[in-house]
Formats: sequence, C-alpha cells, structure tokens
Amino acid sequence: MEFELGRSKRARRAYGFDEVALVPGTVTINPDEIDVGFSLDGRGFELPILAAAMDGVVDVHFVHEMGRHGGLAVLNLDGVQTRYEDPGAVLAEIAAAPPEDVNVLLQKLYRAPVQDGLIGQRIEEIKEGGVACAVSSIPNHAERRGPIVQEAGADVFVVQGTVLTARHISRAYKQLSFRELTDSLDIPVVVGNCVDYATALELMDTGIRGLLVGVGPGAACTTRAVLGVGVPQVTATSDCAAARDDHFRRSGERVAIITDGGMRIGGDICKAFASGADAVMIGSIFAATEEAAGHGNHWGMATPDPNLPRGTRIRTGVKGSLGQVLFGPAHVDDGSMNLIGALKSAMGVCGARTIREFQDTEMVVAPAIKTEGKLQQREQRVGMGV
Repeated sequence: MEFELGRSKRARRAYGFDEVALVPGTVTINPDEIDVGFSLDGRGFELPILAAAMDGVVDVHFVHEMGRHGGLAVLNLDGVQTRYEDPGAVLAEIAAAPPEDVNVLLQKLYRAPVQDGLIGQRIEEIKEGGVACAVSSIPNHAERRGPIVQEAGADVFVVQGTVLTARHISRAYKQLSFRELTDSLDIPVVVGNCVDYATALELMDTGIRGLLVGVGPGAACTTRAVLGVGVPQVTATSDCAAARDDHFRRSGERVAIITDGGMRIGGDICKAFASGADAVMIGSIFAATEEAAGHGNHWGMATPDPNLPRGTRIRTGVKGSLGQVLFGPAHVDDGSMNLIGALKSAMGVCGARTIREFQDTEMVVAPAIKTEGKLQQREQRVGMGV
C-alpha cells in the first residue's frame, strides 16, 4: 500500500520492531525440543547470533568466549585491535573520556594506521582458542586484505560499509568487484549493509554467502539522523529475505540473511527471525557484558570518521556475563538477558521447531503491543515501562 507524500512523491509504509507482533501458532512445542542452529556456507553454529564488529564489544578474548558458547563474533580489522599493539590501554582511554571530548578523541586515536602484521597476529590469536574466526574490513581494503586473512586462517571474511551495492560509481578509485573477490577466496564472504530487495538480489548474484541487513538502526549509530537514510528493520529484513528466496529458487544457493542492529531485547530478536532472518548480529546488548572489550561503553564504526561522524559513544554499563545474556538466568525484567531462552520460548509458542519454520510465523501490525495494559509498568518505570 502506497501513500501520497505530495503531488510528485509516493511512499510505502515500513515497519520496525515496536510496531509489529507475532501471532501464536495452532500448535505449541516444548522449548527444549527446538533447534536454533544456524548454517553459513555449510558450517554449522549452535547459535544464530553474531557479535557485531564493534571495538567496544569484540576483541580476541570475546571471540573466544562467543565461540565457546556456540556463536560467532566478528573482529573489526579497521579498529583499535589492528592499529595498536596494546589496544587495552586505548580502550580504557576511550571509556574514561567525558562525553564532550569523546568524538575528538576517537578521531585522533583512529588516525593511527592499521598494521598488516597485527591483522595476521590477531587472527592467529583467535585460532589458538579453537573457535571460528570471522573478520571485517571496509570495502576500500577488502580486495587486498582478502588473501591476507585467508592465509592467516580466518574462516569468514566480512566486507562492511554503511551501504554496499554491487555497482558503485567512482572516478577516484577502482570499484570493488564482489564477484572477483568471492571467486578468489575459498572462505565465505559476507557483505553489508543493505535494506532493499533489488540491491540484495544483485549482491547475492556475486557469490556472497551472507548479507547484513540494516542501515542506521544500531544503538550507537547516528546515520539516520546525519544522512536521513534507513529502512526500519522488520521491512528491511522481509524485503531482503524475499530476495534470498528468489535467489535460491533460481540458483539453488541459499544466502544467509543476517539482521544487523536495532535489537534491544529478546522480543526484537524473535521478530527479526519471524521477518525472515537466518541469524542476527548484535552490538549494544553484548557491549553490556563482562567480557566485552569496551568496559560498558559502545560506539559505532563510523563514529571516528574524520569528516562526518555517524555515531556516538554510549554507556551501556555492565549487566552480567555473556553466558547470562545468552542463556540466563536473567536478573533483570527488561528482556535483555537469556536471549536464547526467549527465542526458544517464542518459537515454541508459535509452533516452530527450527528457524526456517519460525520465518513463516504470522505477524500483525500492532502499534499498541508494548503499551496495552501496561499503565502501572510505565508509571513505575519497570518491566515494559522502562
């Protein structure tokens, strides 16, 4: 359904997590009998959750812990881990900076060059922990870094920018060819970010194995305010999932749809899967874990941009261990802990044994879903009233 914005412009309605709800199924399933496993290019993971390539979240230790729990964490190759021999001191400086000084500090710290030697070193350190290694690069350096990270032993190569397309026009530099990149590497390539059907389909035709969905929804991201660009995550995920299904029908290859950002609580994660996601990528929730690199601080990858910062540092605080956030027991009532328990319970209520079955769950537009009957919670700022 389209709406008229003016005589020359029409638009369709798009939906975010707070505007929709899941409809219970006609059959319910014991959560203990539900499989939430996720596969990327044939490699299986126990959890369908990736930790975002954010410096306030992922370092080598966090990758090890996430892998130990059955998930996958992505290390940022353009961050402090590959610019500094001792990133811990840099992270502590960022955490201690007052709000009015933090952006200038980030711009200064991120002017230090990325060291190729540290790229290989960090990958080796991750592999020593016996877990899968995923690393992320901006598109400008992806062609050169691809062989380096594969040689060092990385299992997944992520190419990530604010918005990526299969056709980029520039007179200043050569366009990255995703087809050439995927053909040249033996490890799966995941790219992002994307929010629409047509772009998703073109990217899938280049041989990628995963697609990150989301422009600007992250807790520390200001892209939507700075650029005015973005599509709410439910609609973006559904559109890209449609591209995945059409691509599979004509090629026989299934590209993983990974909803990236905008999820604050377990219910948001459940809605992402019901919208069509195969996995989700999370940043701010994990930034609040004891294992996170940023000591309860979180900032976006575009925050240190020297010309147009599109992020900010937020203080998440520390709520508990990674294990508690993933599996409980939860000691808060806001839905930010025991994410896997919430996912399995929602799947059970909706009658879905697997993530793929969950993608077929009926959804309704429900703008009152978070406020209906919750007057006391709002007045007392507890539970759903926070």
